[in-house]
Amino acid sequence: MIDPSNAPERSLTRTALLLTFIVASVLTGCKGVNLTPSATGPDDQIFVITDSASWNGVIGDALRSELGAFVQTLPTPETAFDLIHRPLTTQRQLRDLQKRKNLVFVAALEDSTAESSFLQSAFSPEALAAIKSGGAVVSRDDVWRRFQKVYYVAAETPAEVARTIESNGPDMLDALNNITRQRVEIDMFKKGRQFDKEERLLEKHDFKVKVQHDYHFAVDTTDFVWLRRIVGSETWRSLFVYYIEGGDPSHISADWVLAQRDSLSRLYLQGNMGGWVEVDRRRPMEFQTIDFLGRYGFEFRGLWQMVGPDDTGKKVQYGGGGPFLSYTFYDEDSGRLYMIDGMVFAPGYGKRDFLRQMEVIAHT
Repeated sequence: MIDPSNAPERSLTRTALLLTFIVASVLTGCKGVNLTPSATGPDDQIFVITDSASWNGVIGDALRSELGAFVQTLPTPETAFDLIHRPLTTQRQLRDLQKRKNLVFVAALEDSTAESSFLQSAFSPEALAAIKSGGAVVSRDDVWRRFQKVYYVAAETPAEVARTIESNGPDMLDALNNITRQRVEIDMFKKGRQFDKEERLLEKHDFKVKVQHDYHFAVDTTDFVWLRRIVGSETWRSLFVYYIEGGDPSHISADWVLAQRDSLSRLYLQGNMGGWVEVDRRRPMEFQTIDFLGRYGFEFRGLWQMVGPDDTGKKVQYGGGGPFLSYTFYDEDSGRLYMIDGMVFAPGYGKRDFLRQMEVIAHT
């Protein structure tokens, strides 16, 4: 009897790829019940399954530009997601990839590669005909594992694939961010969630957000709440919520949000040396209108710094700073204008994942 663990690894064939795809579809689609385990690995990784020529050519360039671009509002270079290239070479490699959280299978249909064969196996003849005439991006959830996002990207030529990625990139990035927030939220609140603090918010302010296990109230006034999490001696994360009763949604603009945030931070977000938090206008800032939990909203991202007066009373930089994100929106049911703002201070650490945690709390 042959021990499968010692058997030589075989290269992937079109038939093996097709069978793998069909079996996975049956397991995840039977009566709407997903019997597979959760996807594994870091949330911020996207595995790009394509051949080396495509990865090093216009297809790879388009993916890096759309899904792996550097975030301009972080203090040091970090990409939105880490893109990891994997070609399809063996069945063992494919089985490993099927466990991952974010997968992008991409190929030009005119190529005679394993990746192209895989994609052609995944589509019907009618779908292939349509793809050849214009390219396509198909999204599937939970194909092999739960909490998994899988994309199939195809067009006839490499140039057409690149154009397809460029035109669909913002939607792909938004969907990947959404499912990443869902996964991070599960991990953040699976133990130690502070329900008593959430009820305090609801009773006193008529709103609540999920409160992680080691957050405490730093400020809690009539219309302003500041929650902080201090990790070690020099690292912290914080979230504040400010609201205006009977607020006017027409006030929401980039200038108003910027001025309001600086006003609130000077009043409430003060350091222990007499300084206060302020938006660093020397660095890139990003404003955009968004749908925030079904409400018209405004997203503001940038960097904050600690400032204060010197001996002559002139405002100077005190040192310290980090990234922030802020959501301002109007809640029609309550008639309130809300600002929810998350900040990170973590010298010596990457900030992307910490800021994503603040994004998660804001969305609860």
